[in-house]
Formats: sequence, C-alpha cells, structure tokens
Amino acid sequence: LSGARRADFRNQHIGFVFQDHCLLESCSALDNVLLPVLAGGRVEDSLVERGRFLLDRVGLQDRQSHLPAELSGGERQRVAVARALMLCPAVLLADEPTGQLDSQSAVQVIGLLNELVDETGSLLCIVTHDESIAERVAGCRQGRRLCLSDGRLVT
Repeated sequence: LSGARRADFRNQHIGFVFQDHCLLESCSALDNVLLPVLAGGRVEDSLVERGRFLLDRVGLQDRQSHLPAELSGGERQRVAVARALMLCPAVLLADEPTGQLDSQSAVQVIGLLNELVDETGSLLCIVTHDESIAERVAGCRQGRRLCLSDGRLVT
C-alpha cells in the first residue's frame, strides 16, 4: 500500500490514545474529537453529533468549546479517548494512557476505555508499566495479559 493508503487505513480502522494526549492546543475539545473526520475530508452533521455524543459519554458535555489549556489532565485524556473512538475503529491502541494522570483520573480513564470498547466492539490493546492498570484492564475485559521482561515475552 502507498503511504496515503496506509494513513487512510489507520484513520479508518485504528484508534490511538497516547500517553501525552496529543491534542491541538488551538482547537476546542469538539474540534479535537473531530480530527479523524477532518482527515477523511468529510464533516457531516451526523458526525458532528457523534463527536458531541462521545464528549457527553466521557463526561465533557459542558466542556466542548474549551481549549486543551482550559482542561485538566484527566479531561484532556478523555478528549483523546473520544477522538480515538470517533470513527468506531476495529482496534484501539493505548500507549500508557494513564501515565500522566493522578490515580483517581487513571482509574476513571481505564473504566471509560473498558466501557466504550464494550459498546463499540473494538479490540483494546494497552501498553503500560503500571501493574495495577494492567490487572484492571485484563480483569474487566477477561482479556489476555502479555508481559515483556528484558525483551522477552513472559506469560
């Protein structure tokens, strides 16, 4: 596949949640959630409504017009989760999604990821160094937990 087709495939089928939320500072929470739609070149009213629904679902219905600088760390990460789920990806990859959060926000974000993945049917793959987060995700999802130790896979 060409680079453009690979990028389109990633946008359509894979959602990403990064340790550092990677929000555009000059865009509102809603605009950040809509970024995958904008990359696809289509902004239909139904997609804007989905963006609003996702922000509502992550508890940010009253913060849609706020810029990232006006949001807490947990709120920014919840915007990133909503953005990752905007196009109902088949796979959701989360790289240290709680790495920069306090423990209460971390538990909230992991619970939210589990709930939303259950609703969308996406496959969830989380990379974390936090054993408690790994246990919480694997336990909630009846999932498999794989560990790397010194570069080797340990089950």
